[in-house]
Amino acid sequence: MKKILKGTLIILLSLAILIGCLELFSSYKVSNSINENAPVKTALKIKIKTSPEKIWKIMSDVNHWESWHSDVQEPVLVGTFKEGNSFDWKSGGLTIHSTIHTAIPYSKIGWSGPAFGSFAIHNWTFTQMNGYTEVRVNESMEGWLVTLMQQKFQKGLEQSLRIWLNNLKFEAEKNSIN
Repeated sequence: MKKILKGTLIILLSLAILIGCLELFSSYKVSNSINENAPVKTALKIKIKTSPEKIWKIMSDVNHWESWHSDVQEPVLVGTFKEGNSFDWKSGGLTIHSTIHTAIPYSKIGWSGPAFGSFAIHNWTFTQMNGYTEVRVNESMEGWLVTLMQQKFQKGLEQSLRIWLNNLKFEAEKNSIN
């Protein structure tokens, strides 16, 4: 019994050291563009009956994301939504530290950042078209955990971004007069 316990402890300790090393020595290329070679990437779009200005106002107000998007918890942006500023938030059980890389009012936003075993790049564009705004989101994810669980992350990312877009549409259109 002691041998089994000792063997189990050695295996668990080895795994903890391996995961610690993977986290410590992982490096990711920060970019304004998604990583086309990442193991997980998704591009989605939605039409929203509102202006790009309203979409910008909602999306750049990070501290209030959780009031309309339940997949986000505890978002905190100190300062304004501008390139170089960072914010912290939680999603899917992960704590994420993101840095804004693009902040073009009424047109484009983007951020990137690490979470446990992963690194993501998010890019959003807002294009006005005949009484509505087309919102596009592109995201890539990479990292040792993403590679290990590629199918789960791919499915989760697609589902998460669909929910995010639908929640954004509801929030943007809820007080609109049609």
